[in-house]
Amino acid sequence: MDIRTVAVFGASGKIGRHFVPLMLERGLAVRALVHRTPVEAEGVESVPGSITDPDACREVVAGADAVVQLATTKEDPDSFFDVSVKGTLNALEACRGADIQQFLLMGGDAAFGIWFYPQPLPIDENHKLMAYPGYYAFTKVMEEVMVEQYSIQYGIPYSIQRCSWIFEKDDLLGHFSLLENVDPAEPGHGFGEVAPEVMALVEAGEERVAVQVDETGWPYHRHIVHIDDVVQAFGKILGNPSAINQSFNVAAPSAFEYRVAGDYLSERTGAPTIDIACPGYHSFEINITKARAMLGYEPRNDIFRMIDRALQYRERAN
Repeated sequence: MDIRTVAVFGASGKIGRHFVPLMLERGLAVRALVHRTPVEAEGVESVPGSITDPDACREVVAGADAVVQLATTKEDPDSFFDVSVKGTLNALEACRGADIQQFLLMGGDAAFGIWFYPQPLPIDENHKLMAYPGYYAFTKVMEEVMVEQYSIQYGIPYSIQRCSWIFEKDDLLGHFSLLENVDPAEPGHGFGEVAPEVMALVEAGEERVAVQVDETGWPYHRHIVHIDDVVQAFGKILGNPSAINQSFNVAAPSAFEYRVAGDYLSERTGAPTIDIACPGYHSFEINITKARAMLGYEPRNDIFRMIDRALQYRERAN
């Protein structure tokens, strides 16, 4: 593969801010579609416009060797379809007739129905696509289906990097915070309704390390991933012939259990733990064997290192 110019959608977002420097370090020319937030990295060619505009998408893709689609929205009923679904379609349409060597989609394990449906086995790339309730998971499924179908219909070579929930800086501490999770922004990210005694702690501003448990009091386990490992995987997928027409699960070295992680964070901070009943959810683990074997992906951030790094970041920030 001879990739010299990369067209990027979502370059100024949480993930794009990390991917763009890697591409520049490789000496690649980066052309980014800029809607509202400018790309801060020097050396990036910015094209003003929106991914909802087919003409803007064609302008960004023209002459590119690879396309990286990172643009997405979360639980916004007014924009999810135009940005995530129609936007991905516009990007794919722009690739038709162009000499694109790789269309790299940033997917998510939300497409596998994690957390909401029983997952008795580690989830590999052959798992059925099954969105959980909400707009975000639905768009993750639709994006993957469109990318695969455009490969079948029009021969567009693709790669899907399907990541677990991505953490950076100190946001992992927020996930374990009692005070920050009673009113979740996205289904499954938070606690929902809590017992009166728990709400009393929240109203009093008394922080606790939240241990999410099921209706029997058994702690859940789940998989997440650090942004550094996401960048590592991206670097191994972009321009890799072995990654063409393949999808790869990208997650931490292993899943974690909330009790173990909560106790560790409690020891480090002195904040007591508290069990939070979150009935109706399901533990899950992501199988990353394929990414390890085919890409040489080797994630370095388990839950303990992620907690340590989050604490270090917060200490420096304060």
